[in-house]
Amino acid sequence: MLIISLKVQRTNMIEVKGINQSYRKDGSNPILKNIDLQIKDRTITALVGANGAGKSTLLGVMANNLKPLSGVVYLDGEDVTKIKPKEIAKKIAFLRQTHQIAIKITVNDLVEYGRFPHSGGRLSAQCKEAVTRALEYMDLVDLRDRFLSEISGGQRQRAFIAMILAQDTPYIFLDEPLNNLDIRFSVDMMQIIRRLVDELNKTVIVVLHDINFAAAYAGHVVAMKDGQIHRQGSTTEIITPQVLNPVFDHEFNITEQDGKPVVLCFDE
Repeated sequence: MLIISLKVQRTNMIEVKGINQSYRKDGSNPILKNIDLQIKDRTITALVGANGAGKSTLLGVMANNLKPLSGVVYLDGEDVTKIKPKEIAKKIAFLRQTHQIAIKITVNDLVEYGRFPHSGGRLSAQCKEAVTRALEYMDLVDLRDRFLSEISGGQRQRAFIAMILAQDTPYIFLDEPLNNLDIRFSVDMMQIIRRLVDELNKTVIVVLHDINFAAAYAGHVVAMKDGQIHRQGSTTEIITPQVLNPVFDHEFNITEQDGKPVVLCFDE
């Protein structure tokens, strides 16, 4: 197995301070309310909560895709709004919830897009090597010349992960990466995300709807409700009825398997 880049020691981080966001410039109809958050380095941080809790909006603000009404996001100690987009793209790879591509492209073409922040569209030998390493890491070499429309949904999702691996950033943002995947490919995807942290020292922030996947794979869980952080902590601290019941307005039955909490979707 080839590793994308050498493990390095980093003391950098993403820190969110006093972030407010709204659908309106006057601050009415708020989406995010006074968010303070420090992303743990080299771990999976899962954002969980009901629809409309503000999870995807928070992810977008952290990546500087959305401008907050107030507050600051610090990327490695620097106000993210003061950093040039090209430089942000060298630090943060963002895979959105929907990534429809209308044009007919191959897996290889898609992965090459990940090198754009480094190459500006003119691939160097180093960029081509990074593309090949990403394809090898995601076990897509045999599919590199296939069109995206010709492969399965799970294979397409792996191709998009290969694209952000080729981007070679320390931070990876994933918005609902399990959407439209069956259970087998969902498990495969979460195992891949776990490997990105364990083998490549990536810091991953992922929006998840399935609480059991958050419990099984995340190192840190942020539970959001109505645009606020209701509670954050380890999986054993967050995956409890006391925390989740008010977050989702639902009565949860939670047991334990191999030392990890498991949410049962039916009554005892």
